[in-house]
Amino acid sequence: MALKPKSALLTLYGDYGLRRGRREIGIGSLIDLLGNLGLSEQAIRCSVSRMCRADLLEVRHDNNKSFYSLTIQGTGLMETGEQRIFERTTKHWDGNWSIVTYSIPEEKKEIRNEFRKELGWLGYGPLCDATWISPNNRADEVEKVVKRLRIKDNVQVFAAKHLGQTDAQGIVARCWDLETLQQRYADFIKRYRPKLDDFQNRILNELLVKPSDCFVERFELIHQYRKFPFMDPDLPSDLLPDDWLRSEAADLFNRYYGLLTEKANEYFDSVTRNYQEARRT
Repeated sequence: MALKPKSALLTLYGDYGLRRGRREIGIGSLIDLLGNLGLSEQAIRCSVSRMCRADLLEVRHDNNKSFYSLTIQGTGLMETGEQRIFERTTKHWDGNWSIVTYSIPEEKKEIRNEFRKELGWLGYGPLCDATWISPNNRADEVEKVVKRLRIKDNVQVFAAKHLGQTDAQGIVARCWDLETLQQRYADFIKRYRPKLDDFQNRILNELLVKPSDCFVERFELIHQYRKFPFMDPDLPSDLLPDDWLRSEAADLFNRYYGLLTEKANEYFDSVTRNYQEARRT
């Protein structure tokens, strides 16, 4: 699947604009950096403009140059994503379920769809159409979403234990497709384990590693891995299969990401410095 400009920009700002404190990136730098990934100048400029209108980016002009940084809303979005990517933990379950029920009328179906997306992002799964559950208590985060979407009167949140005949694993199987997610973790490991081994061998044998190659490789690595927090509900270990691959995939990601970082940052810094010193827009 072709890389989408907005998705690429979010990855770039999340990885460099947020984690390294480089919230402001010049338009020329964005064009040069993302050009390595096959994106055209026109596509990048159009996407940057749309993200400004969506209040994700804001612009600062300095003579004939334009610099774009994350807005408060954009920063919040990136911080939430970063936490899910880099601070993932597996907890034990206390046996309680957090339950969200809602009744949102058809004339607000766009808001209803947005609420469902937000619930999925928070790790809730659909027990039935208007009842979503999670073994993790994220009621405070649900409340923030409800407040932002202005649906306080349409949503109820409960905490309860299950007293029915279906066991916890049966409920999990009904609410989340762990089999497909497990396969995606396996595919990620199959794709990146040889890449990590090859990179380690190149370093061990003191072979040349180009900073631009490290930038592209780290970008593609995090762009692939950042999809998992959208799919993985972060279930407690008690509710997961014994051979669950998330920890192995996370370890692989962190090791490879760490090895690529120094030279990837070197390339990013050289590109941003060149734009700042150049006389072009």
